[in-house]
Amino acid sequence: MPDTSPSLDPTFLALPLHALADAALSRARALGASHADFRLERVRSASLRLRDARPAGTSDSLQLGFAVRVVHNGAWGFAAGVDLTPGAAERVAEQAVAVARLSAGIGAAAGIEDLVELAEEPVYRDAVWVSSYETNPFEVSDAEKTALLADWSSRLLGADGVSHVTASLLAVQENKFYADTAGTVTTQQRIRLSPSLEAVSVDESTGAFDSMRTLAPPVGRGWEYLLGTGWDWESELAELPVLLAEKMRAPSVEAGRYDLVIDPSNLWLTIHESIGHATELDRALGYEAAYAGTSFATFDKLGSLRYGSEVMHVTGDRTAEHGLSTIGYDDEGVRTRSWDLVKDGTLVGYQLDRRMAKLKGLGRSNGCAFADSPAHVPVQRMANVSLQPAEGGPDTAGLIAGVEDGVYILGDRSWSIDMQRYNFQFTGQRAYRIRSGRLAGQVKDFAYQGTTTQFWGSLEAVGGPQTYLLAGAFNCGKAQPGQVAAVSHGAPSALFRGVNILNTSEESGRQ
Repeated sequence: MPDTSPSLDPTFLALPLHALADAALSRARALGASHADFRLERVRSASLRLRDARPAGTSDSLQLGFAVRVVHNGAWGFAAGVDLTPGAAERVAEQAVAVARLSAGIGAAAGIEDLVELAEEPVYRDAVWVSSYETNPFEVSDAEKTALLADWSSRLLGADGVSHVTASLLAVQENKFYADTAGTVTTQQRIRLSPSLEAVSVDESTGAFDSMRTLAPPVGRGWEYLLGTGWDWESELAELPVLLAEKMRAPSVEAGRYDLVIDPSNLWLTIHESIGHATELDRALGYEAAYAGTSFATFDKLGSLRYGSEVMHVTGDRTAEHGLSTIGYDDEGVRTRSWDLVKDGTLVGYQLDRRMAKLKGLGRSNGCAFADSPAHVPVQRMANVSLQPAEGGPDTAGLIAGVEDGVYILGDRSWSIDMQRYNFQFTGQRAYRIRSGRLAGQVKDFAYQGTTTQFWGSLEAVGGPQTYLLAGAFNCGKAQPGQVAAVSHGAPSALFRGVNILNTSEESGRQ
């Protein structure tokens, strides 16, 4: 059979990738760099927005440039450029070395002896990796995209009780070429999509309003995702107005302690905030605090911290098919893999780049270096951090059946967590009361609250693989200057015992 898998964009391959890399790396080596890497990126990002089935805005942008990073005299140096000529590549390499020399001098004057060393990594020559998708969304016309979103919006607007509908589609094609002085050369391409529809209901007599958004997650797929591969859009769009109408009539939740069954469409965000950021080793060591703070899961607790119950198994994974953080090789030339972060409820690993792995004697990096543009230096970024299902485990209905008095929560909404990734509260798109093992209608004005170890310690059971969903977001922020990365988090449905539920309306003084 013919090979129908996607291939590298020939217009990217036509760029002077090897000539620029050779010029930059040769110059860095001649200036005494002990390590140098070259990265050329082209990132195309497009967005499409509709309000009430009418176009409300579009954008289509392209970033193209290259970067040189060096280790010289034990210090980092970095510089970037946009002139795609060998002479410009040499000058950027010279700038990177000059930055490293300045950094080394400042460090020496301050008495800092924290020299940069990188964990060893095998050499990968002429490696190629392309993400898993069928149809590149950039090969689909804006007219076709708009027509599909307008049709879906019109269907929702035609339903009773739906006052307004917003629709959006974000698409990214990311091409990267990497080469370093050790001999690794990688060329990669990945596609990601984030579609969303949100329906708003307004009670004209009282002024009360609420909304409900689709649960379809952003994915590392192509246009086929919107045509039904990987998600049942028809069923979700048919159900959404009915669910929103029920939410409008739903009573306010009574505050108290409840058993929770949490759907993966909600649990992914709790994983992201309370585990994903907390197990970034640069945060745990205090090297990073931007956006999300540091971490309570400090390095001295590795192998001993009781993160949660014994059914808690969390992995970091840069290889999961269709994951937003999935890539073949990271921005330090490291071949990506999967590994354990929490096993049987105990902290057993961190997310690493080559510097952090070497600094703490942890062996190889697990491939977590990433830069969101050619103008930015790679930093340690989050893998697809996921709670694993139980083989032969129950379905969601089976978990609900084991709850006498509780709440079932679906879809992400707002959240809050402290700068140690420890105290938090989360809401959701919708929630149902559980009484005697059965759903008993929606409730609203809810948020669940706890500390990270208390919450995960209350995890009693996880669902089977049939409940597993890989969800996530395009907009995880980190570093200064700020960078944004897309990341997925998988989870099964899960049962938590005795979690504190707040009534958000009462907490805000609206009742």
